[in-house]
Amino acid sequence: MLSTHNLTIVKITILNGDPETKETSFSLFVEELAQNFEKIHQVEAFRLSTMKLQYCIGCWTCWWETPGVCTHHDDAPDIFRSVVNADFLIFASPLIAGFPSAMLKKITDRLIVLFHPYIIVKQSESHHRKRYARYPDFGLVLQKENETDDEDLLIVKDMYDRLAINFHAQLRYMKLTDKDNPKEIAYESCHF
Repeated sequence: MLSTHNLTIVKITILNGDPETKETSFSLFVEELAQNFEKIHQVEAFRLSTMKLQYCIGCWTCWWETPGVCTHHDDAPDIFRSVVNADFLIFASPLIAGFPSAMLKKITDRLIVLFHPYIIVKQSESHHRKRYARYPDFGLVLQKENETDDEDLLIVKDMYDRLAINFHAQLRYMKLTDKDNPKEIAYESCHF
């Protein structure tokens, strides 16, 4: 975080997992959220559907052969740099069949490059050691489907709570596009 005259500038990374490349209500929501952040903070928003991103193939190259560097030659390193330098990270996705999009899952899996392969015990569980001194806390912004119920939302929240433990961070909130507005989310994201 940077501080200028009693104002803390927060570096925020947004991963927009909307699988559509055209404008959708969800992507417009995320763009409005980014605009609210940009009034005060540094924001880097990634529209994953417009990027060249490959799936993790589980080769472990980023751990053993080229520590911290993925074997794929795509746009992911820009995301990795942004995430590790962020103060706050937002995972954003419409729910599809009850889960975040495959686009968001694809890059979430690839974030394993940011950790060591070595394991530590944390909260009585096995988790990866940090590769970097600090990692961002994060938020989750979701768009429900018509049939989404509270149990679906709890499952998704639990997935990101679990990811937060491995990130040595905290999931600060889960927000829904039908209940929360971008201005309130932006305000809450920077006032913990």
